[in-house]
Formats: sequence, structure tokens, C-alpha cells
Amino acid sequence: MSLTDQAIGRIRELIRTGALTPGSKLPPEPDLAAQLGLSRNLAREAVKALAVAHVLEVRRGDGTYVTSLQPSLLLEGLGGAVELLQGDSVAVRDLMEVRRLLEPTATALAATRISDEQLAEVERHLAAMREARDDVERLNAHDAAFHRAVVSATGNETLLALLDGISGRTLRARIWRGLVDDNAAGRTLAEHEAIYNALSTRDATLSQAAALLHVNNTEQWLREYLSSGESLASGTAAGT
Repeated sequence: MSLTDQAIGRIRELIRTGALTPGSKLPPEPDLAAQLGLSRNLAREAVKALAVAHVLEVRRGDGTYVTSLQPSLLLEGLGGAVELLQGDSVAVRDLMEVRRLLEPTATALAATRISDEQLAEVERHLAAMREARDDVERLNAHDAAFHRAVVSATGNETLLALLDGISGRTLRARIWRGLVDDNAAGRTLAEHEAIYNALSTRDATLSQAAALLHVNNTEQWLREYLSSGESLASGTAAGT
């Protein structure tokens, strides 16, 4: 480990043990360096690195604070990493595989927890998708919101952050654009309708099956698209 990595580890340990709690203010830089047995430069570099990772927040003129440490904040960088992988067909297939492993199970869990208000939100995005079936940008936005509303109903913030991260906006856009070009948008909309209908009955098994069918069909289309030599890294970015 580099000296900077060791410094980062020491600050993380203070947070892990509860010596620094979410929202707490770090000591001034000289005091922090002395407390950790580091040089001021190393302490400064460690703070910068942890600020980039959203573990710490540097407030100019006020000091440095531990963030809320919420999963949505700490996993925020995952989405950016996924966007960088769009040109790697193997990585894209891996991402879809992860989505297939997580999303159907999340949908089943949502079926057991979803409230009437949350179900109504899912229905609103489904209706908006129907209206926007020829507008890829709007389809993309409401498709992402549809799935986000479903996973949000689980009440599991970590699961929501993970699925938000792996469902890259660019990847969704490419898929929707391809589906519209292949006249397959109607079928995909019907799959979303099946997910909503299963959720409305609070049937976890049926909800999981509907979500699995949808993700499997999307993954199959994507594999065929990639095997044709197309690249998801090209084209216009504008969601499934």
C-alpha cells in the first residue's frame, strides 16, 4: 500500500469504529495529521481522495465533514464507471447478467412491500411510456423511472443504488433506439405492462417471472446486437 492509501485507511477506520460518525466534523488538518501520525500532506491527500469518494465533504471556510454515508451517495460513482464500460461488449454482457440476477428478485420483493401510492407512480410512468413510444428520449426517461420506482418500493437503498448504477443511461438509450428501429417497442412495453399487473396483485412469484422475462428478452436482443458487430459506444445518447 502507498502511504496515501494507508492514510485513507486510517481515516476510514475512525469512521468504521464510530470515532467519526456521519455528519461529524473532522479536526483541523494539523490536529488530524498529528492524531493519525501522518504528515499534513498525507492527511490532505487522504481527505481529498475520500471527498471524491463521497465519504467526506470539504466545506470551504467551515471545515471537513463526514457525509451521510448513505448507499446512494457512496455508490454514486458506479454509474460513471458503467458509462465508461459501454464500448466493451464483454463488460456490457456482464452488466446485463448482473441485472438479470438482481432485478427480478428485487421486483418480487417490491411486490410484497409496494404501497398504493408507489404502485400509482409505477403506473404513471407506464402510461407515459405508452404515450412516448415513438420518442426514444422520453421512453428512456420514463423506462428508467418505471424500474426505479419498482425497486424503490423494496425500501432497500443499497439495492436501489446498485441497480441504478448498472442500468447505464447510455446503454438504456441504445437498447430503446434499437428496439424502436426493430419495431419491438410494442413487445417491450407489453412486458412492462405485465410487470405492473403482477405488482398490482402483490404476487411476488408472478412479479419475479414477469421481470425475468423482460430482462431476458432485453439481454437476448443485446447479445444479438453485439454479435452483429455493432458498438454501444457509438451513436447518439438519449433507457430498458
